[in-house]
Amino acid sequence: MKKSQLKIGAVLSYAQMAINVLIGLVYTPVMLKLLGQSEHGLYNTVSSIISMLSVLSLGFNAAYIRYFAKYKKDGDKEAVWKLNGLFITIFSIIGLIALVCGTIISFSLGFVYGNEFTANELDTAKILMLLLTLNLSLSFPFSVFSNIISANERFVFLKLLGMISTIISPLVTLPVLLAGYGSIGMVAVTVFINLLVDAIYFIYVIFVLKNKFVFKSLKKGIFKELFAYTGFIAINIIIDQINWKIDKIVLGAVRGTVAVSVYSIGYTLYQYYMMFSTSISGLFTPRIHKIANDTLNNTTEQNRQFTEIFIKVGRIQFLILGLVGSGLVFFGYEFISVFWAGAGYEDSYAVMLLLVLPATIALMQNLGVEIQRAQNKHKFRSVIYAGMAVWNLVSSIFLAMLYGPIGSAIGTAVSLVLANGLIMNIYYYKKCNINIIAFWKNILKVSLGLIVPIAFGIGIRIWFDLTNIWLFVLGVVLYTIVYCISMWFIGMNKYEKSLVLRPIKKILRKSE
Repeated sequence: MKKSQLKIGAVLSYAQMAINVLIGLVYTPVMLKLLGQSEHGLYNTVSSIISMLSVLSLGFNAAYIRYFAKYKKDGDKEAVWKLNGLFITIFSIIGLIALVCGTIISFSLGFVYGNEFTANELDTAKILMLLLTLNLSLSFPFSVFSNIISANERFVFLKLLGMISTIISPLVTLPVLLAGYGSIGMVAVTVFINLLVDAIYFIYVIFVLKNKFVFKSLKKGIFKELFAYTGFIAINIIIDQINWKIDKIVLGAVRGTVAVSVYSIGYTLYQYYMMFSTSISGLFTPRIHKIANDTLNNTTEQNRQFTEIFIKVGRIQFLILGLVGSGLVFFGYEFISVFWAGAGYEDSYAVMLLLVLPATIALMQNLGVEIQRAQNKHKFRSVIYAGMAVWNLVSSIFLAMLYGPIGSAIGTAVSLVLANGLIMNIYYYKKCNINIIAFWKNILKVSLGLIVPIAFGIGIRIWFDLTNIWLFVLGVVLYTIVYCISMWFIGMNKYEKSLVLRPIKKILRKSE
């Protein structure tokens, strides 16, 4: 049953990712039109502020899974129930703290945004902040129920419910927006759907999984163990929030809601771009830890296997990211400013490229994060990313004042290149013993396949009127075909070609 849950859950994960991207691409331009640029920026500013409060989780979600697996292996059902009681208590306290902090921030928005927001925008922001604070504070204790379901490996239920809520949300929100309730109505719908999903989680845990919550006789020293385990996870959560949310918060304060809206559109496309990478690397996580355990006393063999898989996965990711990234370069401007977001979002194209292109290095190498964890060498990354977050915060303030959303993106781009492109590559080579020189030689070989598509893409931009929808679609299709052919004959090796040919041969054999 567990294997089938994992397999079906994996398929549903990709399906949910595809649905998220598709709905985002279809729903976003409608939402922009109904909200308007200013209110869309206002919503994104408040959402970024409330996201910063999510750091209060401090990595405890990961800790629950760890301790659940430990107690279940020992067959100690009573210990699992005590764990449930402990975590529902911890997250309820965190929820109360989030409620107090969010309420204080809600009534303090004028001190930060009074110069850039109008009186009406401040009133709307306050209501949005209070609604999202309520949503966040309730999500903390209810997250225990989703953790219990996940720990019991009921992935099919989790993914199906996630897919259903993803589909229902815009279908319910759209009539509310059409009725003129704006961002407040949109957030109210989000809160309602989240509460409904949380209630279903609760019912499933209590009546299907038949879990209990015991609030007595906790294991001695459990709090010390928890904080020791979650310490660096918490640091990473905080750093990620600063790196990816601070730009919008700063932009709202120094340039207003329109600048936030422009930045958010570019950032949204970056998020979709990132999904193409993480969906691949996630499949190799168990293998990384297996290699680490199997070669524990043979560092030479471990280094060889880690380098091999690092290069293999990096090449595959570059093949996919190369198509999407170069496609965004050649077709992104018209897609954003003509067909998707519309007029007024021309600068979103530059924001997108400043986030996408530097991040490609990290996305190609994101398997290295798991290798660091397997070798227990992930603390250095936390320190480097902390420095990256400080740089991002300081540079965003000055660059946003000078150049608006593009300035904020420049600050993030510089930190991505320095931290991921330079420092982490040196660390992989010196401390993780990955042959990073061999990695970049392989990437260079693959990148030779980009020469023909780039020349073709330049030709399309010269000879095609990409503001015409039919010529735009034709250009994208032709570019994709040229890219695939060029990579097949120039960039790909035998292994990568076999990944394409193997399923095709299976289908052909079944059809005979």
